Amino acid sequence: MEADSRKRLACELLAMVRMAGGVFTLGGNIDLAAAIEADGVHLSGNAGSAEIDRARRAMPNGLIGVSAHSLDDIDTAAGAGADYATLSPIFATPSKPGYGPALGLDALRVAARCDLPILALGGITLETASACREAGAAGIAVMGSVMRSSDPAGTAGALLEAWSQAPEGP
Repeated sequence: MEADSRKRLACELLAMVRMAGGVFTLGGNIDLAAAIEADGVHLSGNAGSAEIDRARRAMPNGLIGVSAHSLDDIDTAAGAGADYATLSPIFATPSKPGYGPALGLDALRVAARCDLPILALGGITLETASACREAGAAGIAVMGSVMRSSDPAGTAGALLEAWSQAPEGP
């Protein structure tokens, strides 16, 4: 997306999210996130300590999230001062087949023991959301099952309900 169009869209989304009482993190663009005063930025899976540090300097009070695809990625994010990480794919997912085999709930359990909130991503459905919470995830991140739904709001609500009804993990 062209830079001006992306900035306009980001500003519109930021206003809508804030009006709804939400927190807006922008994916992948530290400079734009800082410029529009987003609540945070979510960095790609290849973000290392230097990029996490740059994000922290640009947004000292912002949330810094990192996409992680291994336990080593989680260690890097935690050591560099990220605020949270998504770990994916937990389950097989048609949305992002190039990220390798599903890590599974055992990897999520291990990652959840580190000193960093972990959001489970990849193949999260009504049937798997509760298992992620029971495994120790701090939250879930969902794309495909909501985007493919004929009732996205209903699906999101049902996912939130499944999450809230599940017992918290260790």
